[in-house]
Amino acid sequence: MKRDLTPRAIVAELDRYIVGQGKAKRAVAIALRNRYRRQRVPAEFRDEVMPRNILMIGPTGVGKTEIARRLAKLVDAPFVKVEATKFTEVGYVGRDVETMVRDLVETAVRMVKAEKMAAVADRAAFLTEDRIVDILVPLPRKNQPRNPLEALFGAGVGREQPAGDDESQRRKIEEQRQWVRQRLRNGELEDELIEVEFEDNSPPMLEVFTGQGVEEMGINLRDMFGGMFPGRRRKRRVTVSEAREILKQEEAQKLVDMDSVIAEAVRRAEQDGIIFIDEIDKVAARGGGYGPDVSREGVQRDILPIVEGCTVNTKYGAVKTDHILFIAAGAFHVSKPADLIPELQGRLPIRVELESLGVQEFQRILVEPRNALIKQYEVLLAADGIQVTFTDEAIEEIAHMAARVNSETEDIGARRLHTVLERLLEELSFMAPDLDSQRVEIDKAYVQARLQDIVGDRDLSRYIL
Repeated sequence: MKRDLTPRAIVAELDRYIVGQGKAKRAVAIALRNRYRRQRVPAEFRDEVMPRNILMIGPTGVGKTEIARRLAKLVDAPFVKVEATKFTEVGYVGRDVETMVRDLVETAVRMVKAEKMAAVADRAAFLTEDRIVDILVPLPRKNQPRNPLEALFGAGVGREQPAGDDESQRRKIEEQRQWVRQRLRNGELEDELIEVEFEDNSPPMLEVFTGQGVEEMGINLRDMFGGMFPGRRRKRRVTVSEAREILKQEEAQKLVDMDSVIAEAVRRAEQDGIIFIDEIDKVAARGGGYGPDVSREGVQRDILPIVEGCTVNTKYGAVKTDHILFIAAGAFHVSKPADLIPELQGRLPIRVELESLGVQEFQRILVEPRNALIKQYEVLLAADGIQVTFTDEAIEEIAHMAARVNSETEDIGARRLHTVLERLLEELSFMAPDLDSQRVEIDKAYVQARLQDIVGDRDLSRYIL
């Protein structure tokens, strides 16, 4: 983590993507900065500093998940988002809670491997060029038998050829290779078809019968049985440009030391990993553990040791969860944080309540973030040559309508803007390729004409918006 990534700088970066929720941003910024501080404390005290896990409380669509995701991307930390409702107590059909740690390690391995492959990209590109040249102008094999009988009985293998003929042939082939290599670098052979042979790393898919039906499961037999199963080789006829990408990936993987990748990935997962547990309120038992709630408290008990700190066995080795940052989130409409078991509450000491979004926040969400919805639609329609502009009054009217629908139906926060905008621009998106005009202005009257009837009819808005 960079030294200049102060809590103030972290909040400023989150402000580029998320509107409002200052309290939540401050909490996660402090938790992230504490990781940097922990790295600088004396070694004998470092393991004693535990992460300050966070519980976010707030309705759907207010930015809980986005805050955690942007936080992880900010520091290139391994990050996974899991749904607490997908897990079941041990003994029930469903996912085991330890899979969240295994998913985190898989994410870390992908991240580190991508970084290592990027570091050897130049060398891989050079080796790829050699392989393509070898395909286009193959080198003569040494001591190649002259006829099938020599191949069968070994007769004549190693027989000397006239030195002059051999030398002239070698020079001729080398000149051809250099000519092809130059054309390859100039991009003159990109559309030529060649046959490439490469290793197929995709695991075989097996159908497994479970209590919830038939599921596909990927099983890598080479991981299970070590080197007993050699890698499968495949041949394909592709263009030179496609072959370059296929072979470059293969050459880069050969240059990467997977042992060092795994060691670094496990270290990052243990020291920098972030696990976001969403819908934690759905496993909070309400008034006792009977009926459909029978396994809710069991899920909490299974999650507890992982949040407290334990060792989870993965295919990359044992992984400790002591210093993984856990961020749990839930709406808590029906249940409340006090319904969680006390031990789990104690492991989520930082509690932040996120605020519901209103008209002003919706206006800012539409235009301010780097990935604002208005900007997304402008770019999408520009692909068809349509330049769309929104007036300030139109943006204000869209925000008012989204807030009104939220107040009269289910409050889904900023996600309501997606449904409103999609309905508003549905006809324009459909007709855009056929329009003669290249400029379309969305004003307040346009918004009212498209949405007023739907928003005004409460029953209709329940189904459409």
